[in-house]
Amino acid sequence: MSADTAAAPLAALAADRVDHRFKGLPPDAYGLTVGELAARRRNLFTDGFTTPVLALSAERLAHNLELMETYATRHGLAFAPHGKTSMAPQLFHRQIEHGAWGITLAVPHQVRVAREFGIDRIFLANELVDAAALRWIAAELAGDPDFRFVCYVDSVRGVELMDAALDGGGRPVDVVVELAAGEGARTGVRTEAECAAVADAVAATSTLRLVGVAGYEGEVPDAHPERVHAWLRRLTALAVAFDGAGRFKGLDEVVVSAGGSAWFDAVADVFAEIPELSLPVLKLLRSGAYVSHDDGHYRKLTPFTRVPEEGALHPAFRLWAQVVSRPSAEQAFANAGKRDAAYDLDLPLAQVVRRDGVERPADGVEVTGLSDQHAWLRTGPEADLEVGDWLGLGLSHPCTSFDKWQLIPLVEADGTVVDYIRTFF
Repeated sequence: MSADTAAAPLAALAADRVDHRFKGLPPDAYGLTVGELAARRRNLFTDGFTTPVLALSAERLAHNLELMETYATRHGLAFAPHGKTSMAPQLFHRQIEHGAWGITLAVPHQVRVAREFGIDRIFLANELVDAAALRWIAAELAGDPDFRFVCYVDSVRGVELMDAALDGGGRPVDVVVELAAGEGARTGVRTEAECAAVADAVAATSTLRLVGVAGYEGEVPDAHPERVHAWLRRLTALAVAFDGAGRFKGLDEVVVSAGGSAWFDAVADVFAEIPELSLPVLKLLRSGAYVSHDDGHYRKLTPFTRVPEEGALHPAFRLWAQVVSRPSAEQAFANAGKRDAAYDLDLPLAQVVRRDGVERPADGVEVTGLSDQHAWLRTGPEADLEVGDWLGLGLSHPCTSFDKWQLIPLVEADGTVVDYIRTFF
């Protein structure tokens, strides 16, 4: 990672002006640079921020970064966290500072963002057959000898399209054969015989280089620990078979990669069993949701519930909305909705109420639905909720929380905003 390469574009983020593009920021801050606003260390609750506003906990973010760095090191794993979760280059660099090998991404646009901000190791956990994108990748490889790029292949046809798009004049594009997680799963090759055919197709080109195998255990049908472990052993056995067949000759290492945010403990278990190959193995974990974690889906699914001795991730997001209507004792409405909150997996959770500087649990308050710009609240007899109150909401699914906010205040426990995280979706 070149600090010099990243310094200028990261500095440009701080030099950007606060204006109408960014939700929730103080109106009197318009015209300041983001860096100037951060230096003023305004308080989220008392210094002019408007609702709805999404806050990212500085302390919890730091905890999560440190925990996953420790986890990967303890288990001998390289780590390329999935950047599509946040699409925040500032967080990419913090992840790399915490030991990440590189950043995983999903589509060419995301790769362009990462390259703009100096990321020089990228794992594209997807097939790439777009000719224009492939030519751009080839130019990046030709222009930067330090750039490492790896992507999936899962069909002979895909290999043919990639080869046709590349002129063969520069460095070959590194690829890994993606093994499908089972019948009816998402992408990937369904059988080992087909995997061999795809590998043969790669070997017949001068534009591509086979460097390993990969997949996503989160797509295992009816996933439970035994099924996930069994599929991961298929993946590692494929790497062993390819190595035994001499498919990795001339490489410095073999890439074996898996790992979402729900089963990385199984990945650690099975990758520890990989026998010695003819080359060193880069055991690449790709979990991404850990960076903010959440209060719903991943809080229930995180492997740390199965291995509590390894630690615990902390949900780092809280969406602050304001109660704008209280039409009855059983109902209220807050001014945050689908434009502001993740809702694809679970509805937000009412956590705390703030009134006159005092914060208390949101007892008796439940989010029952979201309109575009309203949260529907059911209020029980114990609910102490008035128009004007600030309501703190926990969110479920980091990926669809980050993508609704271009500039996210990074907030210390006392409400002091110490930085602003820029996203690029």
